[in-house]
Amino acid sequence: MILVMDIGNTNIKTAVFSGNELKKSWRIATSLSYTSDEYGILMHNMFQHAGLIIEEISGILISSVVPSINFTIEHMCHDYFNILPHFVVPGLKTGINILYENPKELGSDRICNAVAAYALYGSPCIFIDFGTATSFGALGGNGNFLGGCILTGVRLARQAVVSGTAKLPHFELNLPEKVIGRTTISNLQSGLLYGYVGQVSYLVERMKKEMNAPDLPVVATGGFAVTIAEQSDVIEFVDPLLTLKGIKMIYDKNFV
Repeated sequence: MILVMDIGNTNIKTAVFSGNELKKSWRIATSLSYTSDEYGILMHNMFQHAGLIIEEISGILISSVVPSINFTIEHMCHDYFNILPHFVVPGLKTGINILYENPKELGSDRICNAVAAYALYGSPCIFIDFGTATSFGALGGNGNFLGGCILTGVRLARQAVVSGTAKLPHFELNLPEKVIGRTTISNLQSGLLYGYVGQVSYLVERMKKEMNAPDLPVVATGGFAVTIAEQSDVIEFVDPLLTLKGIKMIYDKNFV
């Protein structure tokens, strides 16, 4: 079995695959204060709860956009799985061409999303990852990663509007029935969330125009993918495990 990990700024997503079969996936908080032992015990408990055996893991591949935690996670893998993990870094086979001016600038999570989107949804296509930041990626007709755009994630936008104002209160990210709210809370909720739907729709339509591909598929992943997709006419597919699937595909291309 193979363990894959997607280390993001807010959460660490993990999954266990047996061949191409997903056995189990989890999500735990990204915390720079945790030790390798604390993460190891968390992983041990999750494996035990799922009825999986740590000793059956034969390989680990990690995508990380939080370099400061990599040393801790690497030691956890060595101490609790007896495996030195691999990381998604430049030089690994991906099956796609990255047309960034400097490919080393591209986050490993976006590479993994591109690999999975190309394999599962074809090209051209657009993929969107609703994480701490929301990133858009464009794949050309031959599977080339053309580039994309990045904007503030939903939670960061909420944090900014609350911390940057004197009187606006903290609010839950629940979608109200109407855009026109009659309380300050509902005004904040509708403005942020419906406004976000509008941003996504505009950016996708603009990307389609620049790619000259009006009918290409759009796939979304990440924590707010379902919420935004339910209100958007431009998102065709929601794939919560897109990044993890991409990591597994890269593992198979390089270490099998």
